[in-house]
Amino acid sequence: MSAAFETVAALVRARAGIVLGADKAYMLDTRLGGLMRAERIAGLDALAAKLRAPGSERLAAAVTEALTTNESFFFRDGKPFEHLKRVLPRIVAARGAGQRLRVLSAACSTGQEAYSVAMVADSLGLLPRLEVLGTDLSAEVVRRAREGTYSQFEVQRGLPVQMLVKHFRQEGGLWQISPGLRAAARFETGNLLADLRPLGRFDVIFCRNVLIYFDAPTKGRVLSVLADRLAPDGVLYLGGAETVLGLSDRFAMVEGERGVYALAPRLALAG
Repeated sequence: MSAAFETVAALVRARAGIVLGADKAYMLDTRLGGLMRAERIAGLDALAAKLRAPGSERLAAAVTEALTTNESFFFRDGKPFEHLKRVLPRIVAARGAGQRLRVLSAACSTGQEAYSVAMVADSLGLLPRLEVLGTDLSAEVVRRAREGTYSQFEVQRGLPVQMLVKHFRQEGGLWQISPGLRAAARFETGNLLADLRPLGRFDVIFCRNVLIYFDAPTKGRVLSVLADRLAPDGVLYLGGAETVLGLSDRFAMVEGERGVYALAPRLALAG
């Protein structure tokens, strides 16, 4: 690997936990080309030099954002949301009458996951009690999530037509999500490697298809942070290809469910 690649890879790993192996070198050309042109940076060596220089925070943030994968669609993979529909009434029944139902959508991208959660809550009559927080490294995708406006292609990816008719209004070639769902969800820039304690505790955490980009130590660190933020009777959703095995002893798999975890019994009792 070139010194320039190693500089960029080390930066992204430190800031976002993302591991860029030598097989991902092509991503630097495809994802950073526009940024380098906009900043009038001649090439990767010049970019690396600027990143190593003092006062490079803005550029470092832009490089990290450009190399972060933002992929999402409504009701992605289906089954987690089917399980959520079954588990939300149990969680609500265990809460006080005025207590909010708090859900974290980590690495929320453009907001489809968070709004899918809101649609599930609405189908159960729980929307007034719901508070969904979506966080993402990318300020641009957070901005888009807040807008709640999607293209025809985006609403066709996983969104049942009855949900589209009920919760969206067409504006030209775009679809605007309803004010009720937007009011239930808020979006902030955030980093899973940062201190999440100011966010409070959550009844449900979605952190799906995120750990796959981290090395084992970082995965363990993130899982530990999420365990600290999850209510004792809460639920964690990971991606179907993700696991806690060999990474954390703080979670136990929910029997019969793929990618669904609860706090390990001793931790739930301690909470």
